[in-house]
Amino acid sequence: MLKLILKRLGLMVPLLILISMVVFALAIIQPGDPFSGQHGPNVKQEAIEAQREKLGLNDSITTQYIRWANNILHGDFEESIKYKRPVLDLIEERLPNTILLGTVSLIITYVISFALGIYSGRYAYSIGDYSIQVFNYLILAIPSFIAGVFAIFLFAFNFHIFPFQGSVDINLEEGSLAYYLSKLYHTILPATTLGLLSTAGYIQYLRNDIIENSKKDYVLTARAKGLSDNKIYFKHILRNSLIPIITFLGADIVSILGGAVITETIFSYNGVGKLFLESVTGQDYSLMMALTLFFSFLGLLGNLISDITYGLVDPRIRSN
Repeated sequence: MLKLILKRLGLMVPLLILISMVVFALAIIQPGDPFSGQHGPNVKQEAIEAQREKLGLNDSITTQYIRWANNILHGDFEESIKYKRPVLDLIEERLPNTILLGTVSLIITYVISFALGIYSGRYAYSIGDYSIQVFNYLILAIPSFIAGVFAIFLFAFNFHIFPFQGSVDINLEEGSLAYYLSKLYHTILPATTLGLLSTAGYIQYLRNDIIENSKKDYVLTARAKGLSDNKIYFKHILRNSLIPIITFLGADIVSILGGAVITETIFSYNGVGKLFLESVTGQDYSLMMALTLFFSFLGLLGNLISDITYGLVDPRIRSN
């Protein structure tokens, strides 16, 4: 296991270097720059050109990449052109909201997926199983932006149960109990929408694994020994069926930090996902490249955690 971890960590270094080149290239080849069409009619072109020169946007692509990569290695992610603030400060400011949103949505996803997946697998081809399959198809067919708009229309505008935008009531004192309760209250609707949309795959995986494992020889042996159905399902079948699901847990935990771009944008939820979209539309190179590199690193870290988790739940992986 230690050898696997060290090997994966060693592979992450060249991958991150390659990813940084791709990220920088994708940012540079976009038409225009942060100053294109973003100034008033009274602003002189000479002043804009002076700002481009000051920020090094007129330098060669190679020079810009070397300067950017060198700053990254020294922990300097530069300053956001749009917000006029250090990029790290912006990310640190938005990250807690995204972590809260991702955590609540992940809890909702796993609770619903485990409950419906276990029931659907154990009572396969029953009316309840078919009803769950219909639910899965509906979830898979509904785009996230449609689900978000519908949730806002129904629960915010019609029933007035939840707020339709923001991440907290700005009138509350920061750090108070009411402030944190308000953050949780603003998170419930987008988190529920995001969590429900993520359940279909887990339900189907768990259902199919339970059905497949229920036909294995060790289950037939357990039945022959006279074990009860509950003991067979929960001690033998379910334990083996959870292995593929648990392997996703590492990537899911890391994805909490990645943000949900569409969901955060629809609900005007101030997280890193919405911040990333704003950086792309505003061509804020420093912020966009830092966030893309951040998301890429999280993806690699998620794969590493998944491998470690798989090895912990399945001894055969450790032996190999």
